[in-house]
Amino acid sequence: MSQDAVPARGRRDAAVTVTDEVVSSFAETRDPRLREVLSSLVHHLHAFAEEVQLSEREWHQAVEFLTRVGHTTTDDRQEFILLSDVLGLSMLTIGLNQPEGGGVTEATVFGPFFVPGSPRIPLGGDVAGDPPGEPCWLEGTVRDEEGRPVAGARVEVWQADDEGLYDVQREGAPTSGRGHLFTDEQGGYRFWTVRPSPYPIPDDGPVGDLLRATGRSPMRPAHVHFMISADGYRTLVTHVFAAGDPHMATDAVFGVRSSLITEFAERAPGPAPDGSAMEAPWYEASFDFVLARDA
Repeated sequence: MSQDAVPARGRRDAAVTVTDEVVSSFAETRDPRLREVLSSLVHHLHAFAEEVQLSEREWHQAVEFLTRVGHTTTDDRQEFILLSDVLGLSMLTIGLNQPEGGGVTEATVFGPFFVPGSPRIPLGGDVAGDPPGEPCWLEGTVRDEEGRPVAGARVEVWQADDEGLYDVQREGAPTSGRGHLFTDEQGGYRFWTVRPSPYPIPDDGPVGDLLRATGRSPMRPAHVHFMISADGYRTLVTHVFAAGDPHMATDAVFGVRSSLITEFAERAPGPAPDGSAMEAPWYEASFDFVLARDA
């Protein structure tokens, strides 16, 4: 008798038997959390396969797809994070771990292009380096939930340039569009960069194939990445989005939160906040962050 000729009830009974056997195999797992996660994963994964009546050909295609995701991942590009982002798993996990209370700045996706070891810049320095783009002054404060300034907080910044590319996407290019600085005694931060622009997530790999197969846009709205850390506080990973971007509603990674949107206002040539004499139009934005105490 072929597999297709097996009665539906028999197939369900076989699936339940396999699921129970796999879950039972974790019974001696010493870490209770690991046992809980693996058992739940098997239950849900097996239920998914049964619900859609997954064929062997589809299973092979899924394995090949994940293999391609692994081969595409490098030190400079994390295709697995990108896959998690476009499936909404990243934002779901972030939401489940968001501190309670409305005063803390909302977190959002980490993204695939963070690089450790960024250069340190002074307050008021230039994060941009020399990428294409229009100058932008970005400033604000870092405070706790009671409104007290967080002095000495590390503010890590990274972003794409005016052509929608991160420095690591330009072969042989010097570090640009990323750096870190520390807040002053009043919790203030400030730096020069370039005005962020919308851009597509990397779509030349398997994740891009998935988006095309499902008719989805790869575009992300204009934003600047921030990671803010300080002793005694939870590390915050978030974005600051430029108001008015048409891609807000269709962000490929579902990362937009209304509380993270601010105006990047165009300024006429003239003096900038740091006293610089700007000979061409430039942009200015401000955003204040609130950190949660580390439990």
